Amino acid sequence: MNRKDLPLLQLLHPRNAWLAWLLLIVAIVVTIASWQFSIRLVEDRTEARFRTQSLQLKTAIEERLLNYEQVLAGSAGLFAVAGEVSREQWGEYVRNVDINRYYPGIQGIGYVKRIEVREMADHIASVRAEGVHKYLVKPLGVGPYYYPMVYLEPGTVSNRKALGYDAFSDPVHRKAMERSRDSAIPTVTAKVVLVQEELEEGQASFLMYYPVYQGGEVPEIRAERRMMLAGFVFSAFRMNNLLDGIVGLISPFLDVRIYDNGVVDRDNLMYGSNLGSLDNQFSFEMSQTVSHGGRDWLLQTRSTPAFDYLASDPRPLIVLGSGAVISVLLFMVALVLIRSRLMAQISAGRYRAITEGAANVTLVMDETGAPLHASPSSFDILGFNPGEVQTLALESLVHEDDWPQLAQGFDDAIQAPGKQMPAIRARIRDAGNNWRDMEGTFTAMLKVPGVNGVVLSLRDLTQLKAAQSELHRLAFYDPLTGLANRQLFRDRLNNVVRRSRRSGESAALMFLDLDGFKRINDTLGHDAGDELLRQVAQWLEGCVREEDSVARLGGDEFVVLLSQVSGTSAAAKVAETILSRLCQRIRLSDHEVSVTVSIGITMIPHDSEDPVALMKFADLAMYRAKEMGRNTYQFFTPAMNIKAARRLLQQEELAGALEDERFVLHYQPKVDLASERVIGVEAFLRWHHPEKGLVSAQQFISLAEETGLIVRLGEMALRQACIQVQALERAGFEALKMAVNLSVRQITDSRFLDMVRQVITETGVSPEKLELEMPVELLNEDPRMLRELLVSLNDLGVCLILDDFGAGSCSLVALQQLPLDVIKIDHRFIRDIPYNVSATDVASAVIALAQKLHLTVVAEGVETPQQLSFLKSAGCTQCQGNLFSYPLDEDALIGFLIRQYERPLIS
Repeated sequence: MNRKDLPLLQLLHPRNAWLAWLLLIVAIVVTIASWQFSIRLVEDRTEARFRTQSLQLKTAIEERLLNYEQVLAGSAGLFAVAGEVSREQWGEYVRNVDINRYYPGIQGIGYVKRIEVREMADHIASVRAEGVHKYLVKPLGVGPYYYPMVYLEPGTVSNRKALGYDAFSDPVHRKAMERSRDSAIPTVTAKVVLVQEELEEGQASFLMYYPVYQGGEVPEIRAERRMMLAGFVFSAFRMNNLLDGIVGLISPFLDVRIYDNGVVDRDNLMYGSNLGSLDNQFSFEMSQTVSHGGRDWLLQTRSTPAFDYLASDPRPLIVLGSGAVISVLLFMVALVLIRSRLMAQISAGRYRAITEGAANVTLVMDETGAPLHASPSSFDILGFNPGEVQTLALESLVHEDDWPQLAQGFDDAIQAPGKQMPAIRARIRDAGNNWRDMEGTFTAMLKVPGVNGVVLSLRDLTQLKAAQSELHRLAFYDPLTGLANRQLFRDRLNNVVRRSRRSGESAALMFLDLDGFKRINDTLGHDAGDELLRQVAQWLEGCVREEDSVARLGGDEFVVLLSQVSGTSAAAKVAETILSRLCQRIRLSDHEVSVTVSIGITMIPHDSEDPVALMKFADLAMYRAKEMGRNTYQFFTPAMNIKAARRLLQQEELAGALEDERFVLHYQPKVDLASERVIGVEAFLRWHHPEKGLVSAQQFISLAEETGLIVRLGEMALRQACIQVQALERAGFEALKMAVNLSVRQITDSRFLDMVRQVITETGVSPEKLELEMPVELLNEDPRMLRELLVSLNDLGVCLILDDFGAGSCSLVALQQLPLDVIKIDHRFIRDIPYNVSATDVASAVIALAQKLHLTVVAEGVETPQQLSFLKSAGCTQCQGNLFSYPLDEDALIGFLIRQYERPLIS
């Protein structure tokens, strides 16, 4: 049947393919609905992140304004205590406050003194006598009181220009000063341009006034406050300096603007981050009111293209693409099935005689029983030429004992046209004069076009039996080792369990797993691995009795079923025999490798009478043997089942926490011993558990590695660390480097290198700011693969650190050949310094070795001054540990970095 028998247009016609079209439409509708749902989920999550950052930004601004208010309150308190404050005392007080370091955004802190008209000449003379030679009160009004700025620190050139300025003459200042005087509270002015910055009109500023009353006490009556007013302490603020640090740390990818008096107007614009177009291109918007000092500021935040890009999620596109592909595939499968049905209908009359295919002999006979033609398979099966079948006498080919029933079947078929007769067994002589056991059925098709005869279909039972035998072997035996497979072993286990239940006799089930098989398979190749499995199968069969069963479940997993044992001691003896037999070296691919096995044992029926539970218990015991050091055996105990259930629950919690983004990073500073300054931080993963609180990585990282979740966790941590690097740069800490810990499972993942490149590209972080810490166990992996990977990472520009150096075996050749930059001394050696001589000797040797190899040495876990003193004397370059700081969250880290510029971290 060729393609022209069924044209494509005929196949696609709705009359023939209506079911396929309906299936396509339904699949497309489901795909679109799923796509829209996934888009909504992503948008909801992004909006929640946007709102969180906006609320945090408002809180940070209010807290900073409150801190500055407290500074003014302290300044006013100085007058309350001292009465009169000299210019030197005022300057000394402001220098101790150190506003440049702790209160960014303050242009200066000053004092406005109330002067009567009659006191003006004496006031100017006294100020000039204090060293302000060009001091004048300006502008001069009509009195009776003037409010010149007498003190303003720090005494920069620009601040000195403001001395003598009568702020009360400006309506904006006067309104805030009057409200502060009458209410006895700090008050904020509207948007102003500072006197010392008259030419920089684009720099929005404001002042905060705090009243100072004579006698130091606040009068209770408003009229008394106006009479007893001595002056004001004030602070001048530049909005850009005040807010850039806050916005850069909390919402670096949001467009932020602040408007005075709650009115969106260009003249009222106090601050603008200018990260994006606030007018048109944004996905989310939020307006909040910041109230302080009698002023209301409108805080307006909107998302930017950069925020949208970082929050983007490929899953909606994946849903749409996969749904479209599945829809098309379903449509094509339906078309194939429909075409097959149509082709079968077209071919029914023409090929109805060939019912069993080429594996059978099909004879077509006339109504007298004379052969007309035979199928080509008659030559392959019986050795007769199909073209000469008309010369053969069918009766002479059939065994005389079987001919009568075969003839009867022919007559019955003639009486029931079109009906297939029951099968008849007969012995047929082939061309080699050998009898073949065959099975035949008659069907009368005398009036069927293209047939016009009685069809005899003969099936060779010899081939069928061989095929059944092969199918049985494939269905129940492992093709590689010849052992029973999982299905056959399950049947045998069921039989043993039933027999043990009836008789009360004990049996034992052993679960075996080869130690280190994956490393052998990956290093020497699959052929060598297959050869090892075949050899292990032979050894296992030699360790048990004939009535026992050995099976291979898959991979390097084997099971042994001891059908009858006297007790646990007998099962232990068999396990010891297996361990002894398998614990040897074998030559594979010109390499000698050692073989060991871990065995888990469960007793029948003592542990359970459920075959599924027995398999599970033996598997748990095997994993316990792995944990005990491998090359040993362990019997199942109920505690293992409880531990496995707890571990499964932890795995589900861990996966759920990853989906809900409950993981955060804390950062521990790293100190350079020469400069005594922080030069970088190391990121530590923390889990915000709903019940346990903040959980450290040591409590869940091993489970993440076993389940494979470490790959997704590692990518999330690396991405978050890169974003934090950029936030630190915007906060003014451009020189800091970020170290991120990696696991062996994560590094050996096939997508690891592409993932690192993708994260660097998407976050825009400079690779030179990134440090990747790799465990020393990584050196046990394939050397060639490891070198290629590390060279590629080194080409990216990232710094490569070998962590936990000294904790395990490490080849000095590997240290020379691999492109490493830094090694970290394992904290267990640092912990025992200086009380353990071995620890101090090892640490000294590692430092000396690293210096010879031109590698930087970092000591982690430094907690005492004695440890620090030893490391400095030994020539260690860098240190980190609780002596300097515990791991800090983002906000605490910024505070720590600011404080470390006050004084050295090392005393």
